[in-house]
Amino acid sequence: MNVTRVPVEVPTRAPTGTTNAYVVGTDSAVLVDPAARTDALDDAVAGRDVEHVAVTHTHPDHVGAVAHYADALDATTWARYGRTDLFERATAVEPDRTYREGDAVAGLDVLDTPGHAVDHVAFRADDAVLCGDLAVAAGSVVVGHPEGDLRAYLTALRRLHAMHPRVLHPGHGPTIEDPRETCERLIAHRLDRERAVLAAVRDGADTVPAITDRAYEKDVSDVRDLAEATVHAHVQKLAHERRVRWVDGRVHPVE
Repeated sequence: MNVTRVPVEVPTRAPTGTTNAYVVGTDSAVLVDPAARTDALDDAVAGRDVEHVAVTHTHPDHVGAVAHYADALDATTWARYGRTDLFERATAVEPDRTYREGDAVAGLDVLDTPGHAVDHVAFRADDAVLCGDLAVAAGSVVVGHPEGDLRAYLTALRRLHAMHPRVLHPGHGPTIEDPRETCERLIAHRLDRERAVLAAVRDGADTVPAITDRAYEKDVSDVRDLAEATVHAHVQKLAHERRVRWVDGRVHPVE
């Protein structure tokens, strides 16, 4: 299936400074994650019969031009079933149709992949997967409180690993040519961070700011909010697994 990637400059916390929009297919093509209107994206859709607009999730850096392209192309808009409220608030568009795990949008199979966002999905196109913010070629993905769910995120990565796709098309950065190795790297990174968070708690840190100070070995002052949101999500996972106790804002180890 023909997949065209168009990096779109948009306000984003991603290091690339861009979000990837994709045009998939030729007849009855799908526009995925139109982050903003650009000349390059106009050119990409101009030569294709784009009949559908869909998003991997409704974070602002992925949906900025949904309304424009849906109108300009007279395209069918799609949203995650059960999360249409998020879609409407983010795009100011009432979706025409909804999808859930196992459905297809013009030949793209929908995969439920929450974790980074509650409404996150991926799209399988033959032996490739448009994975949104589930994976990146370098660095890591933010999975932070209040929206992030690390248990769901790790499950989604493990499912993707088991699918053994040939290539991943991410929401930010270059094409991922080594999907299984990338999934393994991202899982290992999260488990390493979890060990650091748990060690900090066992060493006496009992608040999110204090745990953040001890769990990161580098200066995170420029991204302090993201670091604390990530630690918060890790503590939530550990508390759910009864490996720590979180009482009145204080985190305690479970012996």
